[in-house]
Amino acid sequence: MNTCVVGLQWGDEGKGKVVDILGEHSDIVVRYGGGSNAGHTVVIGDTKFALHLLPSGAVRPNIVCVIANAVVVDPEVLITEINGLAQKGITLDGRLFISENAHVVLDYHKMEDFLREQSLGKGKIGTTVRGIGPCYADKVGRSYAIRMGDLANLDDLRTKLESVIEYKNKIFTAIYNAEPIKAADIFDKCRYYADRLLPFVVDTTEFLHKSIAAGKSVLFEGAQGSLLDLDHGTFPYVTSSNSSTLGLPAGCGVPAKLIDRYLGVAKAYTTRVGAGPFPTEQDNQIGQYIRERGHEYGTTTGRPRRCGWFDAVAASYSVKIGAVDSIALMHLDTVAGLNELKICTAYQIEGQRVTFFPANIRRLAKATPIYETLPGWDDDITSATDFDRLPVNARNYVGRVEQVIGKPVTMLGVGPKRDQTIVRC
Repeated sequence: MNTCVVGLQWGDEGKGKVVDILGEHSDIVVRYGGGSNAGHTVVIGDTKFALHLLPSGAVRPNIVCVIANAVVVDPEVLITEINGLAQKGITLDGRLFISENAHVVLDYHKMEDFLREQSLGKGKIGTTVRGIGPCYADKVGRSYAIRMGDLANLDDLRTKLESVIEYKNKIFTAIYNAEPIKAADIFDKCRYYADRLLPFVVDTTEFLHKSIAAGKSVLFEGAQGSLLDLDHGTFPYVTSSNSSTLGLPAGCGVPAKLIDRYLGVAKAYTTRVGAGPFPTEQDNQIGQYIRERGHEYGTTTGRPRRCGWFDAVAASYSVKIGAVDSIALMHLDTVAGLNELKICTAYQIEGQRVTFFPANIRRLAKATPIYETLPGWDDDITSATDFDRLPVNARNYVGRVEQVIGKPVTMLGVGPKRDQTIVRC
């Protein structure tokens, strides 16, 4: 079975844990989009793995890992992650494949990202300043793009970098009054990247098609969340790639019809990092309670996440555009201890009741959530292994989420570790 795991909210839903669990029954795990702005956390025993580019399946020693075409690769981050796993006894030799057509994030992308965000002041988007957007911009612009396959011919790469950096320096100095960068410095780094990473670089589209034809089980891992999708999210407060399931075919060259199951991941509440409308946000004691209980601080940036009630309007939208079959509802343990829980089942926008999520931020900014209120529970559920042994109010909450969204909850997260997961068939 080929499965796609995708976030249904604004990212940080717990996809890393879900992919790690499903990876036990998969041969290959594929990252099909995004870059090092993603932060996927996997906890095994007392060991915590924070991954940004490597697929979450990398922590399982027998799984083949693929970084596909639409991922923008920051070589420094990737090498750091490879070295970090090696220090813990996990090697990727022979089981990591990086697309030769994946684009490369270099220092000037990060500098451009920082300068642009800084110049926007209060109007900034709230990026991770990791060069993701500028790299995707170069990809679309084509003329100044560098791909992983370019590392194989350093003479040509040197010439191209000189042209690229001449152009970038004009922007840095004239528009931002910043210091120019040196092409030689970037090239020296690229020589190091080539030495470390070229052994992993292949045609991943060919590899995936041959693997699927051979009957291999492939797990496709989304980055960020569907509401951050460049075309279908809350633009401009989005990421620079198609982070919903709609990005999978273009991202790795595997048609959607070859995917057997789409699993959407959501928290039992909602979070968001950075700017943008957030109808169910609780900028109060409840939001702070959720933040501290759920350790809601960015894996990539460390920034505190904005927290609020579960938004079924937003999650249902992601289910619809992503053809999601079932849901993994994570962090159910986080909301224990609250007297009551709320689920947003509709919005009030300019006097009208709205149940289809308006991705246009002008409309979304006017949305007032319409809530249903359910009783909470005080019991610690982190050791629960069976759905029927959860407190009745916890079961009722999950059941109401299923009813409102119209899809079954087949996995429940009751803690950060692998074994703190309830699987419902």
